[in-house]
Amino acid sequence: MHSVAKKYEWVLFDADETLFHFDACRGLQTMFAQFGIQFSASDYAAYQVVNKQLWQRYQEHQITAGELQQLRFTSWAERLSTTPSALNQAFLHAMAEISTPLDGVPELLQTLHGNIRMGIITNGFTQLQRIRLERTGLHHYFEVLVVSEEVGIAKPGRQIFDYALEQMGQPARSAVLMVGDTLESDILGGIQAGLDTCWLNPAQKTAIPGIAPTFEVANHHTLKTLLTA
Repeated sequence: MHSVAKKYEWVLFDADETLFHFDACRGLQTMFAQFGIQFSASDYAAYQVVNKQLWQRYQEHQITAGELQQLRFTSWAERLSTTPSALNQAFLHAMAEISTPLDGVPELLQTLHGNIRMGIITNGFTQLQRIRLERTGLHHYFEVLVVSEEVGIAKPGRQIFDYALEQMGQPARSAVLMVGDTLESDILGGIQAGLDTCWLNPAQKTAIPGIAPTFEVANHHTLKTLLTA
């Protein structure tokens, strides 16, 4: 990948698996335990078949955030004689309870704070984002929090990046770096918006043809070195 030939004024981070652990299986187990259900690996596999299809439709703007949150719990709500909304709220609360920063994130943010302005742009949901930022004590590092649920457009849609840049005061796009773990949303979206991008790829996943990040790093320590060199 390219070497850093300039200093960035802003870094935009994705949230899930870029800043925070997102263990959906553990969150679902925590949530369903409240209903007396032992949520198994096979239950999770079945949930993910539905959930992944819904997220794909959401990112392609075929359904809304509200519809996604309802539809993923419809069958479980029928089984438990409750509502999809109630299960969704319980799930988001459980995820906020168990969420922790990824290794190296607090140190990275502390190092960048005061030197590079920072924001978050996420396809996650508002309730979870705001609660965990407060609970982890990381909220004060970020000047901008852009959530697709509020904007009505999900990454990789260019409009959500344009909205974020408006909230940031319209810095030069060449002065903004988008950091994320998902090529199809974070990196593709950043490229389409005219931003430099950094793919956080700790699992050393195979690149996708046609989506070329400016940088690729395996961990937050390397990212910190890249941004402070």
